[in-house]
Amino acid sequence: MKKPVTIHDIARLADASSATVSRVLSNSGYPVSTAMREKIIRIAKEVNYIPNLLGKQLKTNTSMTIGVIIPSISNPFYSAIILGVEEIAREHNYHVIVCNSLHNPEFELGYLQTMAEKQVKGIILSSISRDTTLLQGLLQNGMQAIAIDQRIEEENLSQIEFDYAKGGYIAASHLIEQGHTRIGYVTSELDRHSRTQVHEGYLKAMAEAGLQPIVEITGAGTVFSTSYEFDCGKQLAARLMDKHHDLTAIFACNDVIAFGVIHELSARGIRVPEEMSVMGFDGIEFGQMIHPPLTTIKQPDYEMGVLACKLLLDKLQDKERSHLSMKLQPRLVERASVTTPNAGS
Repeated sequence: MKKPVTIHDIARLADASSATVSRVLSNSGYPVSTAMREKIIRIAKEVNYIPNLLGKQLKTNTSMTIGVIIPSISNPFYSAIILGVEEIAREHNYHVIVCNSLHNPEFELGYLQTMAEKQVKGIILSSISRDTTLLQGLLQNGMQAIAIDQRIEEENLSQIEFDYAKGGYIAASHLIEQGHTRIGYVTSELDRHSRTQVHEGYLKAMAEAGLQPIVEITGAGTVFSTSYEFDCGKQLAARLMDKHHDLTAIFACNDVIAFGVIHELSARGIRVPEEMSVMGFDGIEFGQMIHPPLTTIKQPDYEMGVLACKLLLDKLQDKERSHLSMKLQPRLVERASVTTPNAGS
């Protein structure tokens, strides 16, 4: 296996000292003749020299890399967050490493350890792990972190989250206002803050209206398929329809699961929204591309990424900056997948 080219190799080819090569390639202001500078740059290009940034970081104790750990890269909700992070990082000449935990707490902890070993000084984390021991240790050792999406009970951490309970309440209330009284709710396993809060919002709206909640929950499973949540939506809808023949609306805990719900209903010959209204949650862009366009609860995902990256970079530049917590607000996006019961009959 071919070894990477070093500044010592370039120095030998250019008949110069390693210190001179280092000064030229690092754009140091140290005086080097124009001829020698051009010669070193030309040789570096010819041999495809790649700087050892990790080594530089170890020497200077600085890093221009931030890490992002999310539960699912296949869910466009998290993709939008990453786009927001990358925009701000790029403006400030930072690089972004994205890690996909696949909804697995052990993978998340492994990525945290890897980030620390690679001298990454700042992390944006959507955590699904209940074990904060490693994170606490990293924070104590100088790492800066921003928790997004999921709440982490750690006082030395800035948090940006959504008002998930309010979103769940708005969604169920909208269906009730449309005249629905038999409203099913389908959700992934209630093992994290966001899911439990959306569920609580649904239950609250149903209780206030004096309606019986109807809930189907996925079991725990290994997530390696890009269609996992879509498949969950199909399975949950099938279970609901097999048990409850009088439903008129289904509310899904996220838009991708809602897509699966609509697919299953279509396979059964059930028209949306004429015979069954479907409500999503997250407000991803694909929701307006399907048929019918999905009524949903919009969470400001891209904006969360922008805010998280700005806050992290501020903390990296001023480690004494106080920790902040903010809660972004949801809003209803009305499209064509919800109507009044029996509107198409």
